[in-house]
Amino acid sequence: MGRIGVIGGGLGGLAAACVLAARGHPVTLFEKNDWLGGKAAEWKQDGFRFDMGPTIMTVPGVLARIYAEAGRRMEDVLDLRRLDPQWRCFFDDGSVLDLREDVAAMRAGLDAYSPGNADGYRDFIALSARLHDISERFFFWKSVEDLRDTIDMRKNMDLATLSDILALRMGTTVAGTIRRRVRDTRVAQMLDHFVQYVGSSPYGAPAVLCGIAHMQTAEGVWYPIGGTRAVPEALAALAADLGVELRLGADVARITTEGGRASGVELADGERVPLAAVVSNMDSVRTMRELIGGAPQEGFARRWKREPACSGVVLYLGLDRAYDHLLHHDFVFSRDPAEEFDYIYNKGEPAPDPTCYIAAPARTEPGVAPPGGEALYILVHTPYLRPHHDWSRMLPAYRRVIFDKLARCAGMADLESRIRVERVLTPQDIHDRYRVLDGAIYGLASHGRFFGAFKPGNRSRDLPGLYLAGGAAHPGAGMPMVMMSGWIAADALHADLTANDARRSA
Repeated sequence: MGRIGVIGGGLGGLAAACVLAARGHPVTLFEKNDWLGGKAAEWKQDGFRFDMGPTIMTVPGVLARIYAEAGRRMEDVLDLRRLDPQWRCFFDDGSVLDLREDVAAMRAGLDAYSPGNADGYRDFIALSARLHDISERFFFWKSVEDLRDTIDMRKNMDLATLSDILALRMGTTVAGTIRRRVRDTRVAQMLDHFVQYVGSSPYGAPAVLCGIAHMQTAEGVWYPIGGTRAVPEALAALAADLGVELRLGADVARITTEGGRASGVELADGERVPLAAVVSNMDSVRTMRELIGGAPQEGFARRWKREPACSGVVLYLGLDRAYDHLLHHDFVFSRDPAEEFDYIYNKGEPAPDPTCYIAAPARTEPGVAPPGGEALYILVHTPYLRPHHDWSRMLPAYRRVIFDKLARCAGMADLESRIRVERVLTPQDIHDRYRVLDGAIYGLASHGRFFGAFKPGNRSRDLPGLYLAGGAAHPGAGMPMVMMSGWIAADALHADLTANDARRSA
């Protein structure tokens, strides 16, 4: 079998490399940075340790399936802790609500918090479970780019399939679906934020993405001891154990082609590496634009005109004293979600009163900070980069907006006085550091009432021998989906090579 190249050592690239190696393929992974894991990086200073990228892990079964490819058990290498309550929500009116995993317990909490909304929540979760089930059967675990890849209308069209299609609520949005069931604006705002896992507006995202809520409710929120950074470290160790050649500091400048198919890569230093096929874990738009170009890029661009998803400002704050009223995961919600999302996704400007996500992992792993301290991760979503955005100029004022919001709504008025170490990533930093499109953390926006959930397929339609993984490829952003994208890319590539070998042998 010919050697397969994987471009990018993020979670999707590592997953693809592990699956391919487990199935017997020789694999070389090229990573331009001197670390593996992509956005799932780590920063340490003065006794504080921070996950720099994703901090919420859901659907651990995806990672378990990758380990099963190699005949291994995820549980043998990762210590996962289930978190419940899953989030603590702070609202602009000063009220606080915890999101609990158990639906019955959550309904009871809603009865006390906002009478009259418990049944609407139950109905929403029931719909979410239906949508999750449909996604598992038609959308996940295979290369999908459009509706034709999900259902064979001629073979499968029956009453059950028609019922599934109607359940998708095509033409309706996440926000509309929630608000038809839940009257309390605060509870609706909490449920809106499941779609922020894919960096999109609930007012623009299709109703099928309500299925994310059931994925979290049914399968839990987890924290790996060692931080989410422990996940790429475990995958990198698995890849090495399976014989994957891991080349750090190897900057891929171009994907080479021969006979109309991907045939290798050329590195920035001029080295050419011939390959049987290529998996790119780099942003799909930038892969086509910067590494390939020509007719394949033009065909891709005609189909994929969707805007990038949102970016964000991330504050890493090492505190000398913890805030005892915080949970491991917290959301400090904006005063008006319609205003917030309009600024981010329509006006293309930072929201004047944003939602702030806070991770306070010392609740679960005290070793992330010196005794009594806290290693806070604060993320505020912002628009993707526009030509006029200069975050070196914008950051000081927006940092003040964030701190004022935390003081006013989350009981953190003395935050500034507790800080001992601080680091910030802006949208420009994210764009430069991770080679994502215009600083977008979550790939392409999932906007569009009918087809917004679709992303570029994992088996490229534009260049045979090229396979796509990562948050800007199917099935999209978030830790489990990115790892699933790597599994799908590897599975599709393996199937294609196996079929080719069978044809040659016939």
